Amino acid sequence: MSNLSKVKGVGPKTELLLNKIGINTIDDLVTHYPYRYDVLRRTDLKMVKDADEKIVVDGKVESIPLVIRFRGGTNKLNFRLSTQSGMVGVSIFGRAFLKQNLPIGEKIIVIGKYDSSKNIINASDIKFGSLTNQDRIESVYHSTSGLSQKVLIGAINNALMTYGNSISDNIPHYLLDKYNFLNKKTALNIVHNPPSYEKLKEASLRLKYEELFEFMFKINYLRSANKMDNAGVERKTDKNLDEFIKTLPFELTNDQKHVLDEIIDDLSSSQRMNRLLQGDVGSGKTIVAILAMYYNYLCGYQSALMAPTEILAVQHYNNIKELLKDTPVVVELLTGAVTKKDKMPIYNDLKNGTINIIVGTHALIQEEVEYHNLGLVVTDEQHRFGVNQRSNLKNKGIKPDVLYMSATPIPRTYALTIYGDMDVSIIKEMPKGRLPVITKVFNNKEMKEVYKLMEEELSSNHQIYVIAPLIEENEELDLTNVYTLRDKMNLIFGNRYRIDIVHGKMKPKEKDLIMGEFKQNVVNILISTTVIEVGVDVSNATMMVIFDANRFGLSTLHQLRGRVGRSSLQSKCLLISDKDDEKRLKIMESTNDGFEISEEDFKLRGSGDLFGTKQSGDMTFKMANLRNDYKILLQAKVDSQDYLKNKDYDNDELKRRLISSIESD
Repeated sequence: MSNLSKVKGVGPKTELLLNKIGINTIDDLVTHYPYRYDVLRRTDLKMVKDADEKIVVDGKVESIPLVIRFRGGTNKLNFRLSTQSGMVGVSIFGRAFLKQNLPIGEKIIVIGKYDSSKNIINASDIKFGSLTNQDRIESVYHSTSGLSQKVLIGAINNALMTYGNSISDNIPHYLLDKYNFLNKKTALNIVHNPPSYEKLKEASLRLKYEELFEFMFKINYLRSANKMDNAGVERKTDKNLDEFIKTLPFELTNDQKHVLDEIIDDLSSSQRMNRLLQGDVGSGKTIVAILAMYYNYLCGYQSALMAPTEILAVQHYNNIKELLKDTPVVVELLTGAVTKKDKMPIYNDLKNGTINIIVGTHALIQEEVEYHNLGLVVTDEQHRFGVNQRSNLKNKGIKPDVLYMSATPIPRTYALTIYGDMDVSIIKEMPKGRLPVITKVFNNKEMKEVYKLMEEELSSNHQIYVIAPLIEENEELDLTNVYTLRDKMNLIFGNRYRIDIVHGKMKPKEKDLIMGEFKQNVVNILISTTVIEVGVDVSNATMMVIFDANRFGLSTLHQLRGRVGRSSLQSKCLLISDKDDEKRLKIMESTNDGFEISEEDFKLRGSGDLFGTKQSGDMTFKMANLRNDYKILLQAKVDSQDYLKNKDYDNDELKRRLISSIESD
């Protein structure tokens, strides 16, 4: 369902704001689930002892609200409220516009803090209605500046009321009956407007199951499709890869050798390779991929390496050129930044087979790109090669082997389920000479020591990443933190060092320019909301300082930490956090093993943060949580397999719709 403008209360301005937070269709709107629930429970004001205690009271407005205006545009609203605990005064700042909605006798709920000496509630929020003896559960949503919770909630409920019966239910009827699930419209209504904890739990379970059933249906369908359409490139060569490996300036680890053998076996088979190569940050996945591409070259075929960003593509291109400089392999770079004039000879050389390895971004699979005999596609950094992208190559008569690289360690048990349509290889062993990053947790009172350690690195001509707090609910505040940190760093280090910032709202060219300057050691301290280019190597960056580290999951902290320690230089990661969270962060001090950390993250936080700094679109669930709901996932896996195999449902409209959505993905 599309056309948000058809929803009552959604005008052009509101539609643009909804688009800004990823809501583009009515289906997106009704599945924009609350990220938390506030429980409103009536407070007995006579029992309040702490002036900082949050209170919730309901009652009737007993006086016409008085508006007091101050210089600078601020205002305060004062009125009396009759509650079960007696008459109290209410003050609330910045809500003068509420005056017309608060006539005498209006029933309202006030949230705030109670000053018993003055018998006044300093309100933080006012809601309309009244409380019962049963808790009132209120939905709270991620939003954006200009889009109030009231408008968002109104739009969601209006969409449910008008279009609720048209929403697709993606659970087969026999499974709805088997598990006694609520219908989709009822479940959505309850999740957005929970009448009780029990009903919320029942509705959430049903929606989680549907999400995981759809996901596992996709995985199982792709697995069966791969088996049916598995004719790949069968390679034969009398040339030995071992001779080239002996010329490398380093020795492969045992894990690298084992994984390379698995890949070579795949490439030598007549079946298409569909393999995920998992490895911790700095474990040497890229070297294995380059060796696979070199073997593919020895067998007479072209390779393509696709990276998610231009700067990462350039890095890969330079590394491959350096490693293969003494071989006849022709390596070329193709990104959106390459001019149309310069692209034409690249297109020609790809078509006639002059280019052996092409490195780039999505530009590699554009319609105008034709390959001579593409045999291997490598994709980097969680950038899963979608079904439609594979189809783009198939439509050109190409069925290459595919190798996916991921720097996000996932516990093997989960990986085998989540990536069930792939074979999984894992590199855990780190290359020789790589020093573990020393990690230390500091609290805010110990900042002098942090700045001293930073000065030591800078005076040694080393560089530093500084990570600003991650506050998803407020993008503007997020940016304020970046600029505030820059001002603080300038104050501490003066004009002795070049300090710059990168953030997600920058234009790609501007961001690439600053990242390039950091890589060239023109910028000494780089401040960011997250390290945007997670795969970029800056060997001279030897320190990372992460402010408000408690806001990040362990897996994300480990991913960020992996940006330092990219050379033989000793590197450090300093985690700044409030003291009450130090226990969780101490895990980071004790290990550099990403797989061990991901296991801990699964135990502590579930899957929400497992996939690092927002890299994986494939693993984004709106309702489900892979750790907490793993049993549901396993049941959905079994149920989706049965449904897919059951011939009685081959003409089922749902099955046809699910398959169609996968093939057009």
